[in-house]
Amino acid sequence: MKAKTLFLHAFIFLSSSFVTAQSTVSKEKENIFTIDAQFLGRGELRHGGISLIKTDEESEVPIEDKPGQTANFISERSRLSFGIEKKWLTAKFTAQHSGIWGDVSGGTFTIYEAWGMVKSNNGLFAKIGRQGLAYDDERIMGTNDWSMAAYSLDALKLGYEGHNHKAHVILSYNQNAKNVAEGNTNYFNGSQPHKSLATLWYHYDFKKIPLGISAIGMNIGMQGYENKDIEGKEKPKTFYQQLVGSYVKFSPAPFSAEASYYRQMGRNESNMKIEAWMASAKLSFLPKSNYNIAAGYDYMSGDKYFAIPPNGHFGLIRHDVLRGFNPIYGSHHQFYGAMDFFYVSTFVNGFTPGLQNLYISGSYSPIKNLEFDVAYHHFAITADLPSISKNLGDEIEISGSFNFIQEVTLSAGYSYMKGSKTMEILKRASNRRDLNWAWLSISISPRLFTTKW
Repeated sequence: MKAKTLFLHAFIFLSSSFVTAQSTVSKEKENIFTIDAQFLGRGELRHGGISLIKTDEESEVPIEDKPGQTANFISERSRLSFGIEKKWLTAKFTAQHSGIWGDVSGGTFTIYEAWGMVKSNNGLFAKIGRQGLAYDDERIMGTNDWSMAAYSLDALKLGYEGHNHKAHVILSYNQNAKNVAEGNTNYFNGSQPHKSLATLWYHYDFKKIPLGISAIGMNIGMQGYENKDIEGKEKPKTFYQQLVGSYVKFSPAPFSAEASYYRQMGRNESNMKIEAWMASAKLSFLPKSNYNIAAGYDYMSGDKYFAIPPNGHFGLIRHDVLRGFNPIYGSHHQFYGAMDFFYVSTFVNGFTPGLQNLYISGSYSPIKNLEFDVAYHHFAITADLPSISKNLGDEIEISGSFNFIQEVTLSAGYSYMKGSKTMEILKRASNRRDLNWAWLSISISPRLFTTKW
């Protein structure tokens, strides 16, 4: 009798527990809707990073011999995002305004994100629409979030993620407007740099060692013009260039080592053959969670057939192969100096003599939410140019950030560069004055609303 009573009580207890568990599961809210906002403001005192000598726009010949004045301005970015997340569906819409305070044009209003993604339980997914694309260390493909406008592309992304494997296929095709009569013959000159894009990215994380390896292949269609037809008109034509390469990161604590190599080939929009490459290596030491030091070296191939006569006048040597590497979609600001002399602003007349970047950096966090960073760069070109040295100069960067609360971050920085004679010639930056840049930034990113059902 006792056994029957105990069994009955146990059955009732287990049954009630099962019903309670089922009830809890049934009450779990799987659908989430959010509204987020962001305000990013940055004040700058800039004497460097862009041309300091005023030039004639057509010939780029200096029209005065004095360096330009320091530019002081405040830039801003405002975003409003709506997101929805379900078991199998995620979607996001982000409206963005960016500009300079007081600009008569009122800045730029764009749709930064507008995408939907469906996913399955086995790791397959499809994401379509305007989206930010960031891969590996963002050297080749990144969102460039430092820029107020930032990068996003209209694309279809198909992929699989699971069992330490990640494989993504990215497809994109751009056109100006719907051309019923002329089809695709209109020249594309939109906000995104390519006419078409096909990318395959693969990443694998090893299970037993802290090693990750990525490989990427890109086929990029850039639109230019072919020869004139019988009526004397130039016809738009898409020329294709390719990029292949790999990124490796090995992180046996307290060290971390990164390396990458990429090669460009194919044809540019002027139908010139491309043979360019780049390589990078970085070693970091992280003995404790509140500080680290790192050192690295970047090499970007460049063109050497370029004549620079005295007094700023130009003579060009015709060549049929471009050897200047072009990291089209990379987040350049975080790699090649905070003053953005390289790959954010171009060398004079669009010339690409390549870049060597030897650097050492460190960060220190004395208390929670407060961090200081310092970096030193030595820059040089890679091409052999007549009558000038490869040395471009040296740059020192100091910055710090403090999180008041989770949604509010205040940051500031100062950079100093001493340019060489080569820097003066190739960047139109005077070496008679030191190049300085200081900035103060605030980021406010609150979640305005969230609900579950």
